[in-house]
Amino acid sequence: MLLHGFGGSHQVWTAVQDALSDRATVIAYDLPGHAGSLSWPGGGPVKVAVRAILDDLSRRQVQRVHLVGHSMGGAVATIVASSEPERVSSLTLLAPGGFGPEINHRLLARYAAARSEMEMRAALEGMFGFNSPLPEELVRGCHALRELPGQREKLIEIGGLICRDGKQGVIPREWLAGLAMPVAVVWGQLDGVLPAHQTNDLPPRFALHRVDGAGHMLIDEAPELVAEVIRRQLGPKS
Repeated sequence: MLLHGFGGSHQVWTAVQDALSDRATVIAYDLPGHAGSLSWPGGGPVKVAVRAILDDLSRRQVQRVHLVGHSMGGAVATIVASSEPERVSSLTLLAPGGFGPEINHRLLARYAAARSEMEMRAALEGMFGFNSPLPEELVRGCHALRELPGQREKLIEIGGLICRDGKQGVIPREWLAGLAMPVAVVWGQLDGVLPAHQTNDLPPRFALHRVDGAGHMLIDEAPELVAEVIRRQLGPKS
């Protein structure tokens, strides 16, 4: 199960999803308040996304999943795993939200409110590592998402929920220490949204991958590494 970050959609996972298709049935969601789930009742807060994910698993009669989340989706995935650990076989987190109070709230506000491809490109440039190429298809896709009726306004609202007084809510370290499933964390050393030092003092049994030269957009900057880390979490191919 793949959970995108703030302002994204299931489409960000296409390359990773293709790389995993020979190993697992893969579900990539649009989180409540985003894209195809824009009209989800009360969509926006992380707790609403957590409940939606758990309810959907019940409807699908899925007993256990390997859970992957990026940024905001990483915070959702962590809380799902903490709330109902018996349903999560492994947890893979890409620069997850909630691991420390610092967050580049001004950059996220510009990203949410971008009205042109030029404004979107400028915001995304701040999310990539200095030498990582910025895919034009990502710029166009994010801009197209903002053009959905009500999407820009909803993202501005969600951004206000994520960042209060310039800080984000923090998932307690004791919650992380209580996660019994295998946990992998991937973080770009040049992350301009969530600083890489938020990996400090993670539980020692977490598999931590610090990516030199990468920023926040790990799905685009290091797709092969992301897919490989997830494949390891899936275990030996049967």
